[in-house]
Amino acid sequence: MTDTTTMAPVRLRMDPEPSRTTLLDGAWWPRTTDAVAELPALLAALKDLRGEITHVLLNTAEWDLPHPRRAAAGRRAVRLGWYTSQPAGLVTIMIDFGRDRFDLLVVPPDASRASAGIALDAAADATDRRRTPELLAQIEHSGQAG
Repeated sequence: MTDTTTMAPVRLRMDPEPSRTTLLDGAWWPRTTDAVAELPALLAALKDLRGEITHVLLNTAEWDLPHPRRAAAGRRAVRLGWYTSQPAGLVTIMIDFGRDRFDLLVVPPDASRASAGIALDAAADATDRRRTPELLAQIEHSGQAG
């Protein structure tokens, strides 16, 4: 999966078997906290994965300004929701106008390659029952140690 504009690979790992019984459906490791720059590549990578993406929910404090209301998704736009109540380190992708959704751990851009890899794998593993705060804490600890 690549961003067709820059040809940089999207750092995304998803559980290959979608399930509503998992805590997380995968993880995304953006290169920056600039949602305007990062979201189009993520949306392109997720295109047609589970249906039409209609909304993306993000934590206001984790992303640089501006906080636009829409992001490019090919020839159309996806609505963005910016919430202080959205859990830290989580982006929620809404499918088909709320009929389904999936949750992605957002690995901090400045995470070390080793700790990011561990978090990406854990979030995409249906048997891993850790929640976002636990995985984020591991990233911080691993990033400092290595």
